[in-house]
Amino acid sequence: MRLLLIEDDDMIGRAVRQGLASAGFAVDWVTDARAAQLSLSTGVYDLAILDLGLPRGDGMELLKELRKGGDSMPVLIASARDTVKDRIAGLEAGADDYVLKPFDLDELVARVRALLRRHAGSGSPVLRHGDLALDPVRKEVTLAEQVVELSAREFAVLEALMQKPGAVLSRERLEEAVYGWGQEVASNAIEVHLHNLRKKLGSATIKNVRGVGYRIGNAP
Repeated sequence: MRLLLIEDDDMIGRAVRQGLASAGFAVDWVTDARAAQLSLSTGVYDLAILDLGLPRGDGMELLKELRKGGDSMPVLIASARDTVKDRIAGLEAGADDYVLKPFDLDELVARVRALLRRHAGSGSPVLRHGDLALDPVRKEVTLAEQVVELSAREFAVLEALMQKPGAVLSRERLEEAVYGWGQEVASNAIEVHLHNLRKKLGSATIKNVRGVGYRIGNAP
């Protein structure tokens, strides 16, 4: 899953990006409101973590613009603005969650996962499709209750597909979900990961919709 981290504090930004990357997320990091606005306009993110006190603009106004434009992407505010009035204003403006600085990094990762689950319409921490189960916290995939060893990239591709069962994801969308800025991506990388997943999970698990992309499960 690909996240946008909007945080102007260098120390916090580095720590959060590293923590989220270690948890398996592809993370792009911007440090001001203008850069965030440009990044969000691409529409490639599954969730944004938003600081409010930003250079070149205010995070709250950025959030309002996002919702005004009809974007329903989950947004988690991470801010030092700690009054009840601030938290209410953030949630009323369209944030899906609000955490106060300083926060525990493990808690932040758990909140991100919970928001992604809710946005996908599932309350369960484990993603399931038939005999296939993917646990994002334990980084474990099982097929018919047998553990299947996957590389980190294979796991990320499978997680992106299982987050949206029945939806067709293009190669480009899978690439965006797995790789962040500055990461070198071979032209056939996603196809290689999909080939390996089919070998490990069975050729019928991931369907190729010719000319469009890939999906798990039947079309809705």
